[in-house]
Amino acid sequence: MRLADSFRSERFGAVRIHELQRVIELDSGAQADAGRPALEAGSRIVPPDALRAVETQLVIVVPCMNESRTVVEGVLSGIPHDCLLVLVSNSDRHPVDRYEIEAQTVEQFCRLAGRPAITVHQRDPGLAAAFKAAGMEELIDDAGLVRAGKGEAMLIGMALAAMTGRRYVGYVDADNYVPGAVHEYCKAYAAGLFLAGSPYSMVRISWHSKPKLRDGRLFFSRRGRSSEVTNEWLNRFLAEYSGFGTEVIATGNAGEHAMSLDLGLKLRLAGGFAVEPFEYVDLFEQFGGVLDSAHPDVMNSSVPVVQIETRNPHFHDNKGEEHVQGMRMQALNVIYHSPVTLPALRAAIAEFLVAQGALLPGQEPPRERIYPPVGELDLDLLFDGLDAEALSFRRFDGRAAAGLPPAPPIDRGTIPRAAA
Repeated sequence: MRLADSFRSERFGAVRIHELQRVIELDSGAQADAGRPALEAGSRIVPPDALRAVETQLVIVVPCMNESRTVVEGVLSGIPHDCLLVLVSNSDRHPVDRYEIEAQTVEQFCRLAGRPAITVHQRDPGLAAAFKAAGMEELIDDAGLVRAGKGEAMLIGMALAAMTGRRYVGYVDADNYVPGAVHEYCKAYAAGLFLAGSPYSMVRISWHSKPKLRDGRLFFSRRGRSSEVTNEWLNRFLAEYSGFGTEVIATGNAGEHAMSLDLGLKLRLAGGFAVEPFEYVDLFEQFGGVLDSAHPDVMNSSVPVVQIETRNPHFHDNKGEEHVQGMRMQALNVIYHSPVTLPALRAAIAEFLVAQGALLPGQEPPRERIYPPVGELDLDLLFDGLDAEALSFRRFDGRAAAGLPPAPPIDRGTIPRAAA
């Protein structure tokens, strides 16, 4: 893969946000100048062996809710072979058990492709019991189940990824209609993580376009309705500190993103759709140098955030204006309530939300639910609870099913001890 080089970045303490890099070639050939500037100035090449090395350490988590079998199959087919699949479902179980359909789809795919995978249902009582025993009671609602929400699904996925012993975790939404786009996202994750040059790295995707049907023809929109608002306010956050306007953040609502687990296990995750913008906010809080950091090793290194604009259009289901408004509101909520947000920006956010009709004058935005880092979980207890009580917890070993040497997705004897 060939990426445009990143010549500029914005610093906020140890956090280094790189300007958006375009994918120039999806396949740059088998050149050996890994990571170095290409002969023609302005681009960097990540050769196939470097991509493969990252992919063998990469867990791809697919949060899923009531998607069709065909769409799920397409997403699975786009994830590179050496990545480990984890599907976290919040699909209906009555009157038709859609999770069982999803789990069967994953099992069949693994058998045909000769690869391992993990699936679990987010509202499984056994899953809730396992997380409670492992030390994260905050995740459990009044009904005794894991709270419903995308952030919660991503947290579950990160915990499962941590138990595999792999080094990286990435996320791909299950409603993507184009398997080639999924494939490109995963390749971009591998390229960005390889180039980042830090054990505490994050890669966030900005899709090239999101097609919409207008007057009988496709219109390829360059900006998402929610992303425009989130990006604007995150950039204003940076500008309030630097005194200079910036547009460096282009991925505030990036559902497709990846990170090293060395970083991910230290991050707090927000519930619902606040999860993606809060990743930026938590980076600023923990590693921005404004507040004391509990991780001097990270502060002495750096936290590069690599942003990559992909080539494939992003086709997915239109969930309506209410969904978009909810995403905007949740993003602004977490920025507003951050202890590192300056008073002038906090006042401007409140004024904006009043103008949008989301708040009454004098009213404060609601607080989003924020969870402790996954690195504080007892992974041994979590696995024991899942294995004993979570009936939806499935581990598929497609290699063993195909008569190849077994490759279980989680080996009980080698679960690493996560460090906060």
